[in-house]
Amino acid sequence: MTILEAAQALRKRTVSSAELTEAALGRIRDLNPNLNAFITVVEDSARAQAKIADADLSRGTDRGPLHGIPIAVKDVFETRGVRTTCGSALFKDNVPARDAAVVEKLAASGAVLIGKTGMHELAYGITSNNPHFGTIRNPRDPDRIPGGSSGGSGAAVAAEMVFMAMGSDTGGSIRIPAAFCGTVGLKPTTGRVSRYGVMPLDFSLDHMGPLTRSARDAAVILEAIAGFDARDDTSSRVPVDRYLPPSDCSIRGVRVGLPRNFYFDRLDPDVDAAVRRMAATAESLGAHVIPVQVPDIAALNAVGRVILLAEASAVMEKYLTHRDQFGSDVLALLDQGRLLSATDYINAQRLRRMMQRDFAQLWQRVDCLFTPTTPMPAPRIGQTVAQFGDQTEDVRLAATRLVRGINVLGLPALSMPCGSDRHGLPFGLQIVGRPFDEVLILRVAAALEDFMATAR
Repeated sequence: MTILEAAQALRKRTVSSAELTEAALGRIRDLNPNLNAFITVVEDSARAQAKIADADLSRGTDRGPLHGIPIAVKDVFETRGVRTTCGSALFKDNVPARDAAVVEKLAASGAVLIGKTGMHELAYGITSNNPHFGTIRNPRDPDRIPGGSSGGSGAAVAAEMVFMAMGSDTGGSIRIPAAFCGTVGLKPTTGRVSRYGVMPLDFSLDHMGPLTRSARDAAVILEAIAGFDARDDTSSRVPVDRYLPPSDCSIRGVRVGLPRNFYFDRLDPDVDAAVRRMAATAESLGAHVIPVQVPDIAALNAVGRVILLAEASAVMEKYLTHRDQFGSDVLALLDQGRLLSATDYINAQRLRRMMQRDFAQLWQRVDCLFTPTTPMPAPRIGQTVAQFGDQTEDVRLAATRLVRGINVLGLPALSMPCGSDRHGLPFGLQIVGRPFDEVLILRVAAALEDFMATAR
């Protein structure tokens, strides 16, 4: 059941928010001991919120499609009176006195907060193998990682513990779990969703967005959380759209770019075939698929790594005297960041602006890009190397290779399920759009979902 289906059932009185909430809590009790998707579950307050949601609906007060829907947020979003750990021993007892802007907006929409999802420590990694709060497992295969850093959010949605879970994305941390767990994950344009009250990893690369069961559900969430926030100095005043695609949405005439370079190098053959099938499907629905040469993405990724290393180390500088409070992988990255020179960082930011200009020219030819989200399905827990034919690659670098540069550019991007390998492991199609054109990428994703639903 999707958010929109549950919303319809609530209004027909065939189900109550209290029943949806008890079902969510029951699945968490059954599945979380193995999957470890949640750090904190707030049963009492969730039941109280559900009771209020049902009472409001019975009186005719309707806050929209999220009213009475059980949801979760990644444990980087501050929640008043509920601990917010950022997956770190440093903050294990941190209980904020405020809500993040996103949490405020979800509450105003009537959503029922079930709890806080687990994550890679400090949101700085792709495995969600957390040394302080335990390993998070992929519901599709518990011996495999769910991706990261929003691994708990991906696992919680894929296991149907909640209808939606918020994530954060600095170098792919929404889209990687979406691909590995088989959900939809949306990273909006820089400035589209407020970062106020979110524990940061990076000053200029962090983005906030949802992991959901469908593209239309992602649109519902974006409508609830998007908009200018004066408390966030990166927030944009670009007007908010109506993001929900209609039931009969068309993509006829949409120009879909299919990269000739970089994005289809070193892929699992099943991933390659699945993404090309999705391009062919889009073409059958009336879109124009256009081969394109994209700017130097390898260089863009290098720029992103330099910026992240430097800015993450700056964020955590005051805590680095407590070295025993960090996991070894995160500490190594923070130490690397401290070795970078100011010249390296400034040059990376200069190159970033140049590449944003180069990439902007692409939108004169196409309306969106289709790429794989990750080059492979979810690796096994503890796996450090990915194999592509006769080539090997570090798992972390492989998993972020196709998504990291989109954060540097600040573009909106959505990952949606597009198939599975011979073992039944899912992988994702990444749809990238021009700045603030989330409407288009959501419409394209919804049209593809509609086609796949009728083809089953």
